[in-house]
Amino acid sequence: MSPPAAATAPSGWSGEAIREDLNRLLRLSAPVVVSRLAIMTMGVTDAIVVGRYSAEQLGFHALGWAPTVVVLMVAIGLLQGVQVMTARVIGEGRRHLAGAVLRRGVTYALWIGLASTAVLVAGGPAFLHAIGLEPTLATGASAALLVFALGMTFHTVSVAQTFWLEALNKASPVMWMMWIANIANLLVNLLLVPGTFGLPAMGAVGGAWSTFAARALLTLCLTIYILRLPEVRELGVLDKPARDKAMETEQRRVGYGAAFSNFSEVAAFAGMNVVAGWIGALEVAAWAIVLNVAAVIFMVPLGVSTATSVLVGNAYGARDRQGVERAGVVAFGVTALFAVVVSLALWPAAAVISRAYTDDGRALALTVPALVLSCLFLIPDALQVVVAHGLRARGDVVMPSVTHMISYLAVMMPLSWWLSIPMGLGLQGIVMGVIVASFLSAGLLLWRWWALAVRV
Repeated sequence: MSPPAAATAPSGWSGEAIREDLNRLLRLSAPVVVSRLAIMTMGVTDAIVVGRYSAEQLGFHALGWAPTVVVLMVAIGLLQGVQVMTARVIGEGRRHLAGAVLRRGVTYALWIGLASTAVLVAGGPAFLHAIGLEPTLATGASAALLVFALGMTFHTVSVAQTFWLEALNKASPVMWMMWIANIANLLVNLLLVPGTFGLPAMGAVGGAWSTFAARALLTLCLTIYILRLPEVRELGVLDKPARDKAMETEQRRVGYGAAFSNFSEVAAFAGMNVVAGWIGALEVAAWAIVLNVAAVIFMVPLGVSTATSVLVGNAYGARDRQGVERAGVVAFGVTALFAVVVSLALWPAAAVISRAYTDDGRALALTVPALVLSCLFLIPDALQVVVAHGLRARGDVVMPSVTHMISYLAVMMPLSWWLSIPMGLGLQGIVMGVIVASFLSAGLLLWRWWALAVRV
C-alpha cells in the first residue's frame, strides 16, 4: 500500500515544506485551471456566437441559463463530497476505498441530475414568466431553459467523475477531455445558432443544444477513461462497496454544505440577471458579458480551490495539522497574487474585451464602464472560494454556508437592487453590490480560517 502523500512531504513551516506545498499546488492547479477554463470557454463560445448573431438572442440565452445554473451549482455542491472524501482516504493511505467514494458519487449524480431536470422542466418557464420580465423575453428564455434542463444528468455525472479523478491527481486527462468537448461545443454552435448548411437558425436554443452535446460527449469520454485505468481494481472501482454509514454520511454532509453555499452565491448572481432584466434588455446583455468575463477569470481561483481541497484533505486525513494550515496559507497567497495581476490587466483592456462579444454601440456603452468597475471585486471573490474549499476539506462545513448566505443572499441581492433601480445607478449599481458582498464574504471566511488555526 502506498503511503499517504502528506506523510511523505516535509513537515513544519520550513522553506522546504512550503516549497513542496507550492509545487504540489501548482502541479495540480494547472490542469484543473485549464479544465475549468475549457468549461467557461463553452459559455464564452455560446455568448459570442449567440451574441454576434443577435443581442436579443443573447438575452434569451443568459436568462434561460440563469435559473438553470442555480440548480446546476446546487447539484455540483451536493457532489463536492466526492472530491473531499477521495482526498481524505488517499491521505489516510486507504486507496482501495476511493472506488466506493466514486460509486456513491455517480449514484448520487444520477438521481440529482434526473431530479434537476424535473424541477427545471416543471418550474423554470413558469418562474421566468412570473418575475416581471417582458413576455417576449420570458418566452425566448424559456425555450433555451428547457434544452438546458435536458442535459442536467450528463452535467452531474461528469462532475462526479471529474472530482474523483482530480482528487487522485489525474487532472491532466480530464483537461484534455474537457477541450475535446469544447471543440464539439463550438462546432455544434456554428451549425445551429446561425443555421449553417441549410439548417434553421436556432439562436439561443441552438447554443443550449451545443451545451447538451458537449456534456454528453464528456461523460462518455470520462467513463471510458476510468474503466480503463490500470489501477481500476486497486482503487476498488469495480467492487461493490461494503456499507460504511459514517463515510456515506460525511460525504453527504460535505455536499450539503457546499450545495447551500453554491445556492446562496449562484442564486444571488442569477438574481442580478433578473434585476438587469427589470432595467432593460440591453442591460441583460451587458451584464451577461460582464459576468461572463468575470466567470472566465474566476476559473483560475476555482481551479486553485480544487487543488487546495485536495492538499488540505490529504493533510487532514493524515492528521497533519501544520500541513493543513500550511497548504491553506500557500493557496491563499497564490490566489491573491493572481487576482491582483489580472485586475490590473483587465482595467485598461475592458473596451477591447467588450468588443469581442458585441459590436452594438448601445450595449458597449453599458458594458465597458461596468467591466472596469468589476475589477474591484476580482480579488475578494477569488479569495473567498479558495478559503471556503479549504475550510470544507478540513471538516468545517457550516461556516462557509452561513457566510455565503449572509454575503450574497442577505446583502448583495437587496443592495444591488437598491443601488441599480431606486438609486438610479443602473448596471453600475449591480456591480457595486457585488463588490460589497465579495469583500464581506472573503473577510468572514479568512477570519474563520484564522480562528481555527489559532485554536488549541
